Amino acid sequence: MRVCSIASGSSGNCIYIGDKDTNILIDAGISRKRIAEGLLAIGVRPQELDGIFITHEHTDHIQGVSMMVKMFDVPVYATGPTLDAIRRKDRQGVISMEHLYEVHPDRRIKFKNMEITPFSIPHDAADPVCYTVNTGKYKAGVVTDLGCYNNYITGHLEGSDILMLEANHDISMLEAGKYPYALKCRILGSKGHLSNEDSGKLLCRLLGKRLKYVFLAHLSKENNYPELAYQAVKCQIWEELGINELPFQMSVANRDVPSAIASLD
Repeated sequence: MRVCSIASGSSGNCIYIGDKDTNILIDAGISRKRIAEGLLAIGVRPQELDGIFITHEHTDHIQGVSMMVKMFDVPVYATGPTLDAIRRKDRQGVISMEHLYEVHPDRRIKFKNMEITPFSIPHDAADPVCYTVNTGKYKAGVVTDLGCYNNYITGHLEGSDILMLEANHDISMLEAGKYPYALKCRILGSKGHLSNEDSGKLLCRLLGKRLKYVFLAHLSKENNYPELAYQAVKCQIWEELGINELPFQMSVANRDVPSAIASLD
């Protein structure tokens, strides 16, 4: 299994997960050109994509969907309300019904040699989900764009070998920043985004012998810094569990260029 963040942040999100037989994207929130360049940079031809799994319909998660469908004839998977929203935003009518496949939270999808499971998340979108991807030998969990977490969410993520985990903002930076009050309330609310501290708390619940790689993802450009997110999450782990030397590799997913590849053979 290989996992790579092609882009991550409030300006666009796209995650690659694949192995020798299957190549998928979770979200396509950047341009078709950038997605193709990112894939080629990690040795994957865009024509080899088997599917794009969408978490929700916000622009930073679907911007490149229509052109990926048009150029590479790749199928798109999402919940019904999310697919409806994607079609409404497809003003040129590029995406036909034959490209769209509905998924349902908690219903596993056998996808070539992968088992992909959508699970519901609290976010201000039509019917948002995140995903786990299981090859039988390895499991990857992707969870961003959630205002809070609970036992249901941690239950889906437990046993992951690789995690893509939201660390969106520093609370003090957000509260003191220039965002309008209503937007601050949205981000801080139960259907907003996870702070660095909450990301660390969630990670504490997911630590296990299997966990090898963690990417901190979806950082706010205005209300966070990569080093701040990294240190805040690491500090939370130390405070809760007394662990100073992390037993896994942790890095921050880049905003504009592909991250390092988490690879398990």
